[in-house]
This record gives sequence, C-alpha cells and structure tokens, in this order.
Amino acid sequence: MIRIGDMVLDLGDPVTLAALAGAALALLLLVLLILTVRRAGAAARMAGPLLTQIDALGTRVQMLSDGQHQLAGGLTHVSEAQAQSQTQMLQLMETRLAEVTSKMGESLQGSSTRTARSLGELHQRLETIDRAQAKIEKLSGDVLSLQDILSNKQTRGAFGEIQLKDIVSKALPSDSYEWQATLSNGRRADCLIRLPNPPGPIVIDSKFPLEAYEGLRNAGTQWETTEAQRAMRTAVKAHIKAISQKYIIEGETADGALMFLPSEAVYAELHSNFPELVREGFAARVWIVSPTTCMATLNTMRAILKDARMREQAGAIRKELGLLHADVERLQTRVGSLDKHFTQAAKDVGDILISAEKAGKRARRLDNFDFEELPAEANRTETRSPVQIVRPES
Repeated sequence: MIRIGDMVLDLGDPVTLAALAGAALALLLLVLLILTVRRAGAAARMAGPLLTQIDALGTRVQMLSDGQHQLAGGLTHVSEAQAQSQTQMLQLMETRLAEVTSKMGESLQGSSTRTARSLGELHQRLETIDRAQAKIEKLSGDVLSLQDILSNKQTRGAFGEIQLKDIVSKALPSDSYEWQATLSNGRRADCLIRLPNPPGPIVIDSKFPLEAYEGLRNAGTQWETTEAQRAMRTAVKAHIKAISQKYIIEGETADGALMFLPSEAVYAELHSNFPELVREGFAARVWIVSPTTCMATLNTMRAILKDARMREQAGAIRKELGLLHADVERLQTRVGSLDKHFTQAAKDVGDILISAEKAGKRARRLDNFDFEELPAEANRTETRSPVQIVRPES
C-alpha cells in the first residue's frame, strides 16, 4: 500500500493498478509530445542547410548518372576490345598449339625411332652378353676339367706330354724326333730328339711337381712354408735323379737330358727360390726347361740338324757341282760350234744375195730386150765359195 497525503493506494487492487498505468502512459505521451515539439523546431532550423545539401546531392547524383552512362560506354568498348583480344589470343593459341602438336609429334616419332634403335642395340648387346656368358660357362667347365686333369698324376703327365708334343712338332722336322722311344735299358722316353753325333740323341721327359708347388703357394705359416719347400726339393731331386739314371746312356744318348716343366710358374719358382736345385740339375746333366726355354732350345737343335744335314749332303752337292761344271763346258763347246755354223750360214746367205741380185739384173735386161751386153756377161764366170755343211757335235 502507498499513502499519498490522505490518500491511501492499494497496489493489490486492480483498479488502482489500472489508474497508475493510465497516469504513467499519459505522462509518457506528454514527455514524447514535448520532445517532438523540440525536435520539430530543431528540424525546422536544420531543414535549410539540409535542403541545400539535398540539392547538391541531386546534382552529384546526376553527375554520377552521367558518369555511369559514360562508364557503361567505356565498359562496352573495353568488352568489345577484350572480346577481339580474346579472339586473337585464341587464334594465336590454336596456331601455337598446332605448332607444338606438330613438333611434339615429330619429337615423339624421333624418340620412337631412337628408342627402337636403342632397343635393337640393347638386344644386340644382350646377345653379346649371352654369348660371352656361354663362353665364360664353357671356360669355367674347361677350367674345372683342367683342375680335374691336374689333380690326377697320370692325367697330369698326359697333359705335360701333350704340351711337349705341341712345342716339339712346331719347332722340329717330323723325322727328327720320336715319341715314346724305347731305349736299350728298356726305359721309354717321352720324346727322343735324334741329333747327330756329337752330341747324339737327347731325351726330353715331362715332369710336373704340382702338389709340392701348390703346398708352397698355399702355405700360411712359417712351418707350412718350410714343409712345402722341403717337399718341393724332394720332388724335384727325385725327378732329376730318375731322368739322369734312366735317360742318359753312354754311347747311345747324348751326355745329358732335358726335364720339361709344363708350367712357367713352377719354372720361375725354381729359379727364384731354389737355385740349388737348378745347380744340382746341371751337375747331374739334367737341364730344366719351361715351355718358353724349351722352344728356344729346340730352335737351337733345329739349327744343329740343319747344319748336320748340310754336311751330309756336302758330297752330293760337290758331285752335282762337278756335273754342272762339265755341262757348262759342253755347253760352251756347242755354243762355239753353233756360232761357226751361224757365221758360215751368214756368208752363204751373202753369196746367195749376190747371185740373186745378178739374176735380177739379167731378168731386167731380157725384159727390156737389151742383148748388147749379154755376150760380155755370158763370158764372165761367177766365182762362188763352196757351201760346207757342218754337223753339230753330239
């Protein structure tokens, strides 16, 4: 409840609330009216400049409208120019695209040709690699076969003999050597070179101390090296002794023999690290040779054989020279006789020419009926030399 003087207002009464609301609304309307009046006065005061501004704004709007029309014309011109430029650009792009397409086609064709050529070369190289691979595989098999051959003493000996046969057959005439020749002591030599006395037939025997050499090459410690060197000395000494006892026979063979080593490596090893074995071979009259030094030695033997055969043929050559000298003297005698015949024949031909000339003169006179000189000519006697027939000497 609210007391105003003697008036008491009950806020819980609806009538009171409605009266208060109406009074408040009337008061609000009054305030709004006062504010509106004030604003109307202010608006009246401000209307003058606002109208001026509105006029200026209208002028500017007109100017903007004119500018908009001009801008629309410019935009139309720009649009047309842009359309023309786009058309030209499209035409240029089409031309460039055609050129690029043509060049790309040519480039692709060239690339295809080069690719095909490269593929062909690659195929050829692959074929070459395949052939080389096949050769390598064959060579590997040959190496394994050679290793199998060298691992067996008998086949290793046969390998050395084959190499020796190849060297001897290339260096010497076929009638100057013999394979597997049997000597008077019953021993069979790998090769017997039939040299003249001195020095006489000389034996070449093939030896290959492979186990000792491989042990020396594969030695990793000092003890293994020492053992391998001992085995090498033992093997080579045994070969030297066997050749010296079997193939050097007084009065039948030369005062020495050759031991053929089919390996240059083993030969170099002996001369580099075992010079005492080489000297021992010299002392036993057994000369150690490799394929290279064997070829040089055989070439020297070939010179000896050639000289010996020339000495053997010296008598026959001397006899032939005597017969040739007699033939030359007989030829000189017969040439002299033939010269005499030619001289006599030349003289006879000269006489015949003279007689022919005279006969020709007589024939011309008879043809001309010139008989005045005939008696004189008839009285003349023609002197002729008798023709001698000389038979050639037999």
